[in-house]
Amino acid sequence: MSQVLFQQLVPLQVKCKDCEERRLSVRVSIELQSVSNPVHRKDLVIRLTDDTDPFFLYNLIISEEDFQNLKFQQGLLVDFLAFPQKFIDLLQQCTQEHSKEIPRFLLQLISPAPILDNSPVLLNVVETNPFKHLTHLSLKLLPGSDVEIKKFLAGCLKCSKEEKLSLTQSLDDMTRQLNLTQKTLSEKIQELDKLRNEWASHTATLTSKHSQELTNEKEKALQAQVQYQLQQEQQKKDLETLHQRNINQLQNRLSELETANKDLTERKYKGDSTVRELKAKLSGVEEELQRAKQEVLSLRRENSTLDAECHEKEKHINQLQTKVAVLEQEIKDKDQLVLRTKEAFDTIQEQKVALEENGEKSQVQQEKLEATIKSLSAELLKANEIIKKLQGDLKTLMGKLKLKNTVTIQQEKLLAEKEEKLQKEEKELQDVGQSLRIKEQEVCRLQEQLGATVQKLEESKQLLKNNEKLITWLNKELNENQLVRKQDALGPSATPPAHSSSNTIRSGTSPNPNMIDGRPTYPACGMGYPVSSAYVFQNTFPHSLSAKNAIHPVAGPKVHFNLQFTKPNISVGDVQSGATITPCSTDKENENLGLESKYLKKREDSIPLRGLSQNLFSNPDPQKDGTLGALQAASKPTALPPASSAYFPGQLPNS
Repeated sequence: MSQVLFQQLVPLQVKCKDCEERRLSVRVSIELQSVSNPVHRKDLVIRLTDDTDPFFLYNLIISEEDFQNLKFQQGLLVDFLAFPQKFIDLLQQCTQEHSKEIPRFLLQLISPAPILDNSPVLLNVVETNPFKHLTHLSLKLLPGSDVEIKKFLAGCLKCSKEEKLSLTQSLDDMTRQLNLTQKTLSEKIQELDKLRNEWASHTATLTSKHSQELTNEKEKALQAQVQYQLQQEQQKKDLETLHQRNINQLQNRLSELETANKDLTERKYKGDSTVRELKAKLSGVEEELQRAKQEVLSLRRENSTLDAECHEKEKHINQLQTKVAVLEQEIKDKDQLVLRTKEAFDTIQEQKVALEENGEKSQVQQEKLEATIKSLSAELLKANEIIKKLQGDLKTLMGKLKLKNTVTIQQEKLLAEKEEKLQKEEKELQDVGQSLRIKEQEVCRLQEQLGATVQKLEESKQLLKNNEKLITWLNKELNENQLVRKQDALGPSATPPAHSSSNTIRSGTSPNPNMIDGRPTYPACGMGYPVSSAYVFQNTFPHSLSAKNAIHPVAGPKVHFNLQFTKPNISVGDVQSGATITPCSTDKENENLGLESKYLKKREDSIPLRGLSQNLFSNPDPQKDGTLGALQAASKPTALPPASSAYFPGQLPNS
């Protein structure tokens, strides 16, 4: 019992010893034979034959035991039952890849002899790649013996005889069918002759009928032609009127669009002029800001709080510059919108030109149609077919006219849309104008703020002048006090009444609340520290003191406040020994130094001065405070011995 699994022509390469390669198409047949004598087993038979050469025969019989050896030798991964199908798949891939220039799978027949004769051959299935040729399967086929060749040839002869018998039987059947068809053909020819005779008589009757119908149709066609001509003339007039109306409407719209365009250009020029004015204003504002910055830099050396305000102003100016940049960007965007409106207007003009060209084309087509109608009226008399063609032409013309009407309607819709777009753009331009006005208002507000800052700077300058006047007044007071103290220290014998009066004032206790250690204070005059007896004596006896000063003029040191706080080169030795000044008893007296509280309060709208109250009067560093620091350092116990003062009458001067 044999089962044929595969039997097809497969192309392969034949390689013989010392010969060139050649290609052949060999019929490969794969059969599965089942043998039950003496043991039930299955054998796989692979046979190679050539249809052109009956003596080309190679066989291979693989049993299950032989397959196990083959599997072990070539490293196969399939079983005996799955091997035939896998081998068939490889053969099919070889046939598919054969038509390509570089086939991936090749079937090779290798013979060790120079000619394919009775020597065994190898059938290899090779996979090609750029690196290596891989042999998937290699089968050794044996040439057929004489008995096998005879059996094969006997089988081929048997198959050919069977084919011959089947062909003779089919030939007999075909001859019978041919005789039957010849008989039927003769019968059909006779029937055809009869039908021809009947058709001739029928055509004669039909021609007479059609001639009458044709005359009737010609009369109807003439009437229809007259009606169509009248309708066409009426439609022509209607179309001309509609076309004229459309042209008038388009001209009106064009004039309106031109006026709108002029208005838009005028608005654009106005916007440009306003933008230039704003830029000029901004440049002026920037110059003023630079001036203000320079003034603020000069004032920074005198006041730390003024630095903070200047930083805030600079931040505000940067914000204004960013706002101005945003405004410029918005103006550029609006310019782009105006350019887009111009482009839309240009497209509308192009559409108008196209509409005019279409109108001229429609007039030319109407003239052509009139010529064709005249020719058709001459040709209508010829035949019914020409009439049908004319009817079709008229239908197409009506369709074209309808298309033209639809096109004109669509163009009107497009024009309406363009008008809506222009209205929207006008609204956008109005919005831009409003935004520009708002920005102008902001610029005015900023200018007002700058004016306010300038006023504050002027007020701070005025306050500085007042402070300078106050400092000069303090210098005068200090000089007078020094003169009085020097007179007290140098001439106690010359003025015994004054000395005795001062002793009485010192020793006695006064009920006055403005007395500190027997020395009066004068808060109304801005002096919060005790005043010496010489000061009281000078107030009580101004004439005697003035006369004494006139007789004994004394040149005492004058105290000057340096507003720029530079380090003076004044030492303790520069101060005369007879005019030494001791510091006050408390830090509070040293800070106030006789000034009223209204001069020391911080105003909200003013710019505070740097270090007038602390650095000028209460700084312990003698090199930074000028002559005052030097005088205070002279009173310290570590630097100099205690000197006499009007505040301490028990001590004598060192001189």
